[in-house]
Amino acid sequence: MSGNPQITRRAFAAGLALAGLGGKGALAQGFAGLGMSGEGFAPVTPGKIFSFPEDHGPHPEFRIEWWYVTANLTDTSGAAYGAQWTLFRQAMRPGAQQEGWANQQVWMAHAAVTRGDTHRASEKFARGGIGQAGVEAKPFLAWIDAWEMRGIEPMRDDMIAPLELKASGADFVYALRLDADHALVLQGAAGYSKKSDRGQASYYFSQPFFKASGRIVIDDKPVGVSGQAWMDREWSSQPLASDQTGWDWFSLHFASGEKLMLFRLRQTDSNHYASGNWILPDGKTEQIASADIHMTPKTSVEVAGRQIPVDWDIAIPRLKLSIASVPLNAKSWMGTSFPYWEGPISFGGSHSGVGYLEMTGY
Repeated sequence: MSGNPQITRRAFAAGLALAGLGGKGALAQGFAGLGMSGEGFAPVTPGKIFSFPEDHGPHPEFRIEWWYVTANLTDTSGAAYGAQWTLFRQAMRPGAQQEGWANQQVWMAHAAVTRGDTHRASEKFARGGIGQAGVEAKPFLAWIDAWEMRGIEPMRDDMIAPLELKASGADFVYALRLDADHALVLQGAAGYSKKSDRGQASYYFSQPFFKASGRIVIDDKPVGVSGQAWMDREWSSQPLASDQTGWDWFSLHFASGEKLMLFRLRQTDSNHYASGNWILPDGKTEQIASADIHMTPKTSVEVAGRQIPVDWDIAIPRLKLSIASVPLNAKSWMGTSFPYWEGPISFGGSHSGVGYLEMTGY
């Protein structure tokens, strides 16, 4: 993601430079310079033993980190909605944590709601060290201003549930409760998620088993909603190689109860790096190698002056899986400081279900 100001999501990097928090150097690097050397920051290495609730909290010795929730929802009439809540942390420089305004941590957050006929998004920025934003591991709380993801009793650290989630923008509000009955899922090799064959990686775990319920308000019109949600937690100091220009990422809820996480990191030589995790209804997982994943962009639409591939074919022959996905709203454009496409999708074929798609770098 380095050097490309269109790449955000888990790579939220240069947005804070626009807010006056990073300066020209950060902007030139694409916010956190995700494809550049992580020298001075903590490295990501295999063999980490995850510990909860500690790993629900921040890891300031690493350069970048995020707490990311997406929800596929319906109202009582069956109409589909999507909701997104994201908090990003970036360390502007390595070293001991400073106090107050001298603190080197900066925060950015995105929230969005999507319906078939509209997509609404909002963005916030904060400086670390002054209490405006942050994350506490126990009792769990992630916040920026009035946006919150808060643990409620009886909180299960191994599930990071139940949670209350709330955010608002100029023309939308949502408040959701997230419950789970399965433990967290480690992505990659026991939480060590490779992003290239050259050593780039992150620590990565998910809660794909959230059941969501609550309310969305769009243009002052409230509606009760329920459905499924997915949370990703990821941190790193150098997650991408310098020749990777963006990614295409899926989180899928199958009607039969399975879950699937897939991503494809696009490389300038077209030898894209892919990875996946097939998650059974009981929480057991099966890693899927890059060579076994076929992700093919199909129909593109013009969004914000760019051609965005919103329809995809996905095949994993080893799992006898062949599906085609379509967006709820093809215009699900996050017009944030460094924009990207993210929105709810549905899919059919050998399997059916719903999920979320994110595309950066287009």
